[in-house]
Amino acid sequence: MANNSNINVDDVVEKEIQSYLDLNNPKSFFLFAGAGSGKTRTLINVLKYIKKEYNDHLKFNNQKIAIITYTNAACDEIKSRINYDPLFSVSTIHSFTWDLIKHFTSDIKDWLNTKLKGDIAELQEMQSRSRGVNKTFINRAKKIESKSKRLLVLKNIKAFVYNPNGDNISKDSLNHSEVIELGAFFLNNKTLMQNILIGKYPVLLIDESQDTNKNLIESFFNVQKKHKDNFTLGIIGDMMQRIYMDGKERLEKDIPAEWLTPKKQLNHRSPKRIVKLINKIREEGDGQQQEPRTDKGEGFVRLFLIQIPCTDKKDVEERVAQKMAVITNDNKWFGNNSKVKALTLEHHMAARRMGFDDLFLPLYNTTRLKTGALDGTLSGMRFFTNTILPLYNAWKSDDKFEIARIVKEKSPFMSREMLKKAKKQSELISKADEAVIKLFSLWDDNIPTLLDILNNVADSSLFVIPDSLVPIANRTQEELLIIEETEKQEEEEVEKEVEIDAWDKALLATFDQVPLYNKYVMDEANFGTHQGVKGREFERVMVILDDDEARGNLFNFEKLLGVQGHTATDFQRMQEGKETSVDRTLRLLYVTCSRAKESLAIIAYTTHPELFASNVMDMKWFLKEEIEIIN
Repeated sequence: MANNSNINVDDVVEKEIQSYLDLNNPKSFFLFAGAGSGKTRTLINVLKYIKKEYNDHLKFNNQKIAIITYTNAACDEIKSRINYDPLFSVSTIHSFTWDLIKHFTSDIKDWLNTKLKGDIAELQEMQSRSRGVNKTFINRAKKIESKSKRLLVLKNIKAFVYNPNGDNISKDSLNHSEVIELGAFFLNNKTLMQNILIGKYPVLLIDESQDTNKNLIESFFNVQKKHKDNFTLGIIGDMMQRIYMDGKERLEKDIPAEWLTPKKQLNHRSPKRIVKLINKIREEGDGQQQEPRTDKGEGFVRLFLIQIPCTDKKDVEERVAQKMAVITNDNKWFGNNSKVKALTLEHHMAARRMGFDDLFLPLYNTTRLKTGALDGTLSGMRFFTNTILPLYNAWKSDDKFEIARIVKEKSPFMSREMLKKAKKQSELISKADEAVIKLFSLWDDNIPTLLDILNNVADSSLFVIPDSLVPIANRTQEELLIIEETEKQEEEEVEKEVEIDAWDKALLATFDQVPLYNKYVMDEANFGTHQGVKGREFERVMVILDDDEARGNLFNFEKLLGVQGHTATDFQRMQEGKETSVDRTLRLLYVTCSRAKESLAIIAYTTHPELFASNVMDMKWFLKEEIEIIN
């Protein structure tokens, strides 16, 4: 029996990759690694090989191997599995890029000077076309003022600061998007930066490459093209698992012809039936296929179809869980000890079900704020999740030491600069104490809105307000009156400040939505999406498909499965080779279904259950006995 095992079928792939990493004859590559393929194990084995072969050479030349991963959790896992070996630099894309550019203070100043002046000129030009003083005009004026102030202090900055996991709101700090933009610009335009990169890191490996910022990926391609004789770029990924909108579309199509393209074939995670389903899903996409492990069981897949409108979805989903417990003979599907991960393709649905939609949806529906809203990195959101929420929790538990620690760490009253200037430091401490008391008085009568909190903090100066919220926090009574009076005129404004409009709506949410949102982006909720679970696995998975509840145009599973027809826009995008909602839906269905280690239930709320069932059987996704229509 052991002789028939296919567990080592991908060992040859590791050998291939090792041969590419000859420092005297480097070869760049794109490694296809589908769901559950054990790519982290492959990466670790490759790193061990590099250490064995090139440890002395790299140390002698003061060089390291760089590995870029998508999350801090992935970084920590890799570091621990290589025993924190200093030969390897393992970091997120933001940390890696900052490490490259941080000593180029003069160049950063020049870039920022050009960018700020360009932004101001563009805003001023828009102001000149405005139809009068209205909300958009006021918002632009605030942005011009904020950018002009930053331009003024630019020349006095001796060194820039940046924290990949922080809020970056001091005068000398760069924000997350600026670091990425700077990195791409310097790598594309500065030969010195290219030489520093390849001199320090002769090998750069990028995990989850499909979600790495498209501009940075292209700049790394550019460096490799110019320095192919002494630099290896290895990118690891799976385009069917691309989640974020700023990842590079159709990355695999842009791989240079001379690159090598090894493929991992085995799925170590899922049983045979689930691998068969996700292979069928992929047939509609890139056609890549995987093998299940021969030592895995058959597993369970079921599709439950529910006619919409449905008045009690919670009851339906509980009934499905009960049915799955019987089908699988697994009592962890239902009851007090249940351990089921519920996943959806759409964040709208998760936000509504968990109760933070007022806060989340205005930001998520705004193109430039979308990714930051999903991963929790928007400085405006971090103001509430990383400063106000911990302070509130400390206040609720009457933890005076924790309150003092947070204020000392984050309040300008406690900054070295302010304490140095103060005649009496005790007065600053008293001011901070008064500001904290004033802030929490907001909870005396009811739950405050985020706007109440923002205005309170702006008034007391307890904390620094992030740039994105400054135009809102600093509005005068006169400006508020103008905004109210010109609301109807605003609807006709051609060039709105859409990001500020989004924040205006989000800030009307009450504070109780903040911990729910935070739990979601930290992936601590029982209910999740494709984005939060990529790379993770669960014994029992319930995927919920609901176009009606999602209410977005990014995903549409009824179109994917032939229940709805394509629109004229869909056909136009197909002709232009652009991504459609069907492409996105297919990818995210693949990501969610491929999380399951033992059993998978898919619940679809649909307008035509019978047509849905017929179509998925024709596509050979499901057998008749695996489908149930619930009335």
